[in-house]
Formats: sequence, C-alpha cells, structure tokens
Amino acid sequence: MTDLTSALAEFAVGPVSTTAQARIVTSLSALDWLAVGRAGTDEPVSRIIRQMVIGESGAAQTRLFGGGSAPLRAAALVNGTVSHALDYDDTHFAHIGHPSVAVFPAALALAAWEDRPLVDLLEAALVGMELSIRIGLWLGRDHYQAGFHQTATAGAFGAAAAAGRLMALDAKQMRDVLGLTATRASGQKSQFGTMGKPYNAGLAASNGVEAAQLVRNGFQPGADALEGSFGFGATHLGAGDSSSALNGLGDEWLFENVSHKFHACCHGLHAALEAALDLDIAEPEVAEIKVKTHPRWMSVCNQLQPTSGLGAKFSYRTVIAMQAMGYDTALPGSYSDKICADPRLQSLRDRITVEADDSLSETQARLSLLRRDGAHREATHDLLAPKSLSDREDRVRDKASKLIGGDEADAVWSMLRTGGRAADFAERLAD
Repeated sequence: MTDLTSALAEFAVGPVSTTAQARIVTSLSALDWLAVGRAGTDEPVSRIIRQMVIGESGAAQTRLFGGGSAPLRAAALVNGTVSHALDYDDTHFAHIGHPSVAVFPAALALAAWEDRPLVDLLEAALVGMELSIRIGLWLGRDHYQAGFHQTATAGAFGAAAAAGRLMALDAKQMRDVLGLTATRASGQKSQFGTMGKPYNAGLAASNGVEAAQLVRNGFQPGADALEGSFGFGATHLGAGDSSSALNGLGDEWLFENVSHKFHACCHGLHAALEAALDLDIAEPEVAEIKVKTHPRWMSVCNQLQPTSGLGAKFSYRTVIAMQAMGYDTALPGSYSDKICADPRLQSLRDRITVEADDSLSETQARLSLLRRDGAHREATHDLLAPKSLSDREDRVRDKASKLIGGDEADAVWSMLRTGGRAADFAERLAD
C-alpha cells in the first residue's frame, strides 16, 4: 500500500490531539455552514435538488436544509448543494477549496443517523476537512488550473474520511474508502457561475458517504487508486507532492487557517472588496478604478459583463461597482439579474479595469481609485492578515445573525460550544 494513502488512512481513523483553536474554528465553521445553508434554501438550485430527492420518497434517515428527511447519500447531496448555493461558505487557500460544504453534510448525515454526540460530529468533520486540504496540497495548483474544482475533488476524500471515521472503520477499510472515492471524485471549474458549482459540493459529500457505506459492507476497490500510474493523481494532473501533504499531519492543523466569507460571492473577490471598503468608494466620485489581483483569479472570478446574479459573484467589476453604489455585498439578496441589468451599474463597471499582478499573493488585492476631482488613492488588503480568534468569532456570529436571526444564531452557537446530540443540530437545518 502506498505511503500517502496509508498515512492519510491512519490519520483518519486514529486518535487525534486537537488544539483549542482548531476546535473553536471548527465550531465557527459549523455555525457558518448551517447559516449559509439555511439562507440558501430558496435558491433555484436548492429547490431543484430538494424536489428530486424528496420526490424519490426514500428512507427518512437524516434531515435536509429546508425541512424533510432523506437517505444518507441523498441528504448529503442536498445539504452539500444547498450550503454552497450562495457561494458564501468558508475557503481554505492552501488548495483553494471550500472544506465545510463537502465534509459537514457527510459527517452530519452519519452522526445524526447513528445518534452520535455533537463532539463526535465536530471531530470527524475537522479530521475530514484537514484531510481534504492535505489531498489538495498533494494534487497541487496545476490540478486546479487545469479546470478541476478542488471543493469537489479533494473535498470528496474529506467527506469520505469523516463518514468512515463515524462508522468506526479501521485503517485497512479507510484505505479502501479513499481508494474507492478516487473513482467517484469529480467536478469542473467550467461550472463556476452556474448551478453546477454548488452541485459539485453536493456530489463530493454524497460520494464520500457512498464510498464509506460500500466499504463497510465489504466492497474492495483497487489499492493504487490514488497514487498508481493510472490513479487519481496521475489522471487528474496532480503534482503528487506527498511531502507537502503529509508535513505535520496529526500535529499541525492547517484547517485553523480557513477563511470565512464576509461577502456573499467568490472568495477570490474578497480581498478587493475589503480594500474597497478601506477606500470608502462612492459611485458619483469615481472616474476610474484599477484592480490588481493574483493571476490565478483571472480565470476564476473575472467575468467582465455577467448578466445573472450567479455570474455577478464571479466578477470583480460587478461587485466593486455594487459596493460603490451602496449595495451590501454581505447580503445574498444583493446579487440579482436585475442589478446586472442596471444601466448605472453597467456605466460604473465600464470604468473599472482588472489586471493580473504576480507580485501579489492569492489572498491579496490592490485597488487604485481616481476620483472625478483628480484625487488618487490606493489600498491593499490581504485576507491572511492576522486576525484574533475573538474578532473572527464576532464576524462569523454577526454574519450568522444576519442570515438566520440573532436568537437562532446564539442558540446554535451555544449548542456547538456546550455539546449535545448531532441529531439536535440536524434539526436546526430547517428554519
């Protein structure tokens, strides 16, 4: 058995020593995941996926966002899709993936069905999200640049690890789970800006649950499905960087550095939006705005003239114009087909240019504002700039309050911090 697969399998099933920060950040991501999922239940893709699953009348094994229940795999598909429908969930920039939307739906399905304590759910989710980041590092940036969606590909392995851990699989079985997931993991960046992007997250969650269930029932997949000559890495343009993937595994929690979103759009836009806040841009004053960003984002979130609210979430020019016109980019309702068709926004958008700058990191952006009175101002923002845990908690809880109400956000946070049953947390998926 290959070293990477064995090391990841042992990590996924073994005892873990988590830091206080890792535990708190995981709880914050659980609150964030639930809030954005509940806020996304009325999105068209959410209604479509729910209607399909509920229409199948399967066994009522675990709860769905928006109400109702479904079999484990189907629930993971729905909850993963719905929680990514607004593209408002957390991102980890080590591999440019959204850990929570792939892993939490899989972990919650199993933990609630088996009536596990909430602490078991959070631990399994943390292990799964950490493993997804490690797989993403192993695959490397070329995998993402080639057009694969890391949330769906790396995320499927994290979902499988979380599900398998909650099933109490042993290391041999977990190796098989990872191997089987390799033939199911899929997802393309070509779906960005469409309903296909959140569906990718649902597929990752569902694929992980399915692989774990099959292996528990005796399914035996190929042993070299990750690292072999025809394995997932080789066939999906993976770099095969095992040293980066395994460095510090079990001692260092990369998930601690996850970034929570405070604007309801692609995370690649957030550094620019934060810089724009620093400049306090107002539309009547704007003669010209120049945005500089890392080259990698030019193929992800630089749609020049989107016509839909979904497309707007992947457009520097549109979101900067929205913010300058007074729209709150933290509110999902700000993104619509109507705003994209607004002549005033289109006029301002045409005064905004976007350029690649390889001197910037993937988490940085620089804005240059030329005002009509001739004044020139600049601002730079880095999403990875140090932020205290208390500041992060305040912003996540404030975001959740805006999405699901202050009393409900406080109740969910109290549950996450004091304990309870995973099934009780699952009941909160319906408002």
